[in-house]
Amino acid sequence: GEFGVTADHVPLVAQLKPGVLQILHEGSSEAEKYFVAGGWSITHPGSKTDITCPEAVKIDDIDSDAVTSGFEAAKTAFSAAESGSREQAEAQIDMEVNKSMGAALGITLS
Repeated sequence: GEFGVTADHVPLVAQLKPGVLQILHEGSSEAEKYFVAGGWSITHPGSKTDITCPEAVKIDDIDSDAVTSGFEAAKTAFSAAESGSREQAEAQIDMEVNKSMGAALGITLS
């Protein structure tokens, strides 16, 4: 799901899933857009919000060819791994993150 933080927003802690994080600064009409692989959003009293995530990449800096090849490599690794193994779980995570990055760029990966 999506949510926005406005003035006098109730304090909130929310888990971020892989996807696009948009930051709209006061006085600006253009949002900064980042891809995040996951993390946490913590809204404090007074509507100040902290974002904690392992990495954030500006959408404009993402290479669509690298996302597509990363997804295909993860699919191959997933198929080659033993069912239920750590390697298969890691490949599944790689597939999901690359698929989310693709969606952020308007690319459908399957």
